[in-house]
Amino acid sequence: MIEWLTATNHKKIGILYIVSTLAFFVVASLLAGLIRAQLARPENTLLDAHQYNQVFTLHGTAMIFLVIAPFGIGLANYLVPLQIGAPDMAFPRLNAIGVWLFILGGLTVFAGLAAYGGAAAAGWTAYAPLSELTEGTGAGQDLWFVGLLLVSVSTILTSINLLVTIFLFRAPGMTMWRIPIFTWEIAATAVLVLMAFPPLAAVFAMVLIDRHLGGHFFDPAYGGNPILYQHLFWFFGHPEVYVMILPYFGIVTEIVATFSRKPVFGYVGMVLSAFAIAGLSLGVWAHHMFTTGAVSNPFFAAVSFLIAIPTGVKFVNWIGTMWKGSIELSTAMLFCIGFMLNFLIGGITGVMIASPPIDYAAHDTYFIVQHFHYTIGGGSMFALFGALFFWFPKIFGVRLDERMGKWTFALLFAGFNATFLPMAFMGLEGMARRVYTYPPIGHLALLNGIASFGALVMGVGTALFFINVVAAVRRRVPVPPNPWDGYSLEWLTASPPPEFNFHELPPIRSRIPAWDR
Repeated sequence: MIEWLTATNHKKIGILYIVSTLAFFVVASLLAGLIRAQLARPENTLLDAHQYNQVFTLHGTAMIFLVIAPFGIGLANYLVPLQIGAPDMAFPRLNAIGVWLFILGGLTVFAGLAAYGGAAAAGWTAYAPLSELTEGTGAGQDLWFVGLLLVSVSTILTSINLLVTIFLFRAPGMTMWRIPIFTWEIAATAVLVLMAFPPLAAVFAMVLIDRHLGGHFFDPAYGGNPILYQHLFWFFGHPEVYVMILPYFGIVTEIVATFSRKPVFGYVGMVLSAFAIAGLSLGVWAHHMFTTGAVSNPFFAAVSFLIAIPTGVKFVNWIGTMWKGSIELSTAMLFCIGFMLNFLIGGITGVMIASPPIDYAAHDTYFIVQHFHYTIGGGSMFALFGALFFWFPKIFGVRLDERMGKWTFALLFAGFNATFLPMAFMGLEGMARRVYTYPPIGHLALLNGIASFGALVMGVGTALFFINVVAAVRRRVPVPPNPWDGYSLEWLTASPPPEFNFHELPPIRSRIPAWDR
């Protein structure tokens, strides 16, 4: 235990990130189950309004801040030094500080459940002036802000570490134009974090000053402006969407190339599109604010349409990589195909609500809930499971069962679409988001019932995955260093790798060093 508490090796830090994010994922999934149980039928009384607000606030917070984004950061901690031939991260002790700040921040957020008045209940966006009301929130909301400030500092420190490692610690022969796409996507993500997370830390500090030190940043009666909170939050919030998706673009690229037995099609285009997405994402924040009347809708609509182009480039490159390849439908590959199908729906609906007239009709309805979950749940979460099946042998030296893995994929894919596709129609029927109950009108009862059943199916699929992990760890059947015939450098060392990653580095002459060998 002491060895893990004091670890500075990037592989142990990466495992700490991955295990802690999966623990938060289990909690977030249970909270999602409570949400769907409450909404399974009209006028349900399982949760009251305040309890429901706490549940959906903590669910959204956990999935966004404690699962999807940090899993990508944690996987990068483990893989980036291996992929570039480095013995460790540039600043090992800073790396350790980052992971423990993250874990402490997550626990602080959930500590609000034990506070008087309950946990945070202002939604995962915590809009002012709602989040400034001390009545009914109290210490729970304060702990939420403090916990996420710790998570923000952790992410900023780790991003600095990753950038320095990528640019300065590459092995001889590993030029920038030879590093794997996953590492490129992490570099773009780290740049985006350094641009987007400081405004988040600033706005959370401003709310705490308003709540406890007599500040009035967001109080119009004293010259403040609540719209300022939205600007600062969404200047973080929309780039954060791409912090949650860029690493997973890299994951999908690595898996698709490996199981198509072809080098990445359009390598340069993949790299440039990652940085185009990162750059454009800093200019789309106010498309969340069309209905406020306080922003230039035509400008932000145009930039929101424009960002779909580099995202489309990635789809072309994935299809080009698979085209005429020798495709193996492993579990990891199935999750990547599911990612593409789901993310395509999320992307198309995103282009729809990037149009202000459509957004005026869909804003704050379940159509938005459907769109967001198709991008981050159907997209990033499916790639997350793909990554676990793909790199599990490298990280732990044992392989997950492929048959159970394919059942996991089938249950998650079917359950996910049964859960979130009906939400598009709920939105079209006018069901508002963030409501804890609804009247029995139209098809809302039927659609919510289908969605809740789909959530149950997803729960079964998730449980099967963890059963698979336990079974694999108990069997301890060793695997060779490169069980998938992967092409990148991490597959040329032992599984799991030695302390400093490589006993000797092979010559690196191209983008596919393992296949060259």
